[in-house]
Amino acid sequence: MKTLLVKEVRRFMRVPGQTVLSPLISTSLYFLVFGYSLSGRGAHAVEGVPYLAFIVPGLVFLGLANNAFLNSSSSLFINKIQGTIVDLLAAPLGPMELMAGFIGGAMVRGLLVGLLTWAVAMLFTGFQLAHALATLLFLLLSSYTFSVLGVLAAVWAEKFEQINFFPTFVMLPLTFLGGVFYSVRELPTPWNHVSLFNPIVYMVEGLRYGMLGSSGFSPLWGGAILLGVALVATGLAWAALRSGYKLKA
Repeated sequence: MKTLLVKEVRRFMRVPGQTVLSPLISTSLYFLVFGYSLSGRGAHAVEGVPYLAFIVPGLVFLGLANNAFLNSSSSLFINKIQGTIVDLLAAPLGPMELMAGFIGGAMVRGLLVGLLTWAVAMLFTGFQLAHALATLLFLLLSSYTFSVLGVLAAVWAEKFEQINFFPTFVMLPLTFLGGVFYSVRELPTPWNHVSLFNPIVYMVEGLRYGMLGSSGFSPLWGGAILLGVALVATGLAWAALRSGYKLKA
């Protein structure tokens, strides 16, 4: 398990420009463009928080979730289409150990991008950390949840195009409509009510509570949703790896 974990970390660290620097630059551009353009148009504060500081937790979540998902999904899928996954299934590794290796490597990449994004944001907003424990829990739980979802996507997918389906058509729309750049409570009716069905809203608000001490919703909602998704996804991923579903063929 340790060997698999180290292999996964080394895999994305061999091309840091693509796996770490590129998403960091993209997320930082969101911060610069949206932050400064909107704050310059009168969006000086949202729920009593300066706008530049308000969008930081959402951008940290965006970078963390996307990269955790992409790392586990792409790694496992490449092993799958090359046929090397059969060697891992035949090795003396149980389903939980396989999951720990792939998910652990994905969490490292997601957390690395998220924390570097936060570090860049500090250059513009200064250091802000209202609740250290809550922030740590949301960072770890978010990276774990989307890493497991990446494993599930890799097991399900049969083509590279299918790997990109979830981040492109599910994660990206839900994230942009999940209160990253605005407060969903300030949306006009009925969109403020429709947004309440978006689980990303509560995840972002939970991290915002930990980092800024301000949140439109109770952080318990975000924690409960993340935990629920993580438990269900972990069970499904364990069952798929244990049975070799779509992996042994």
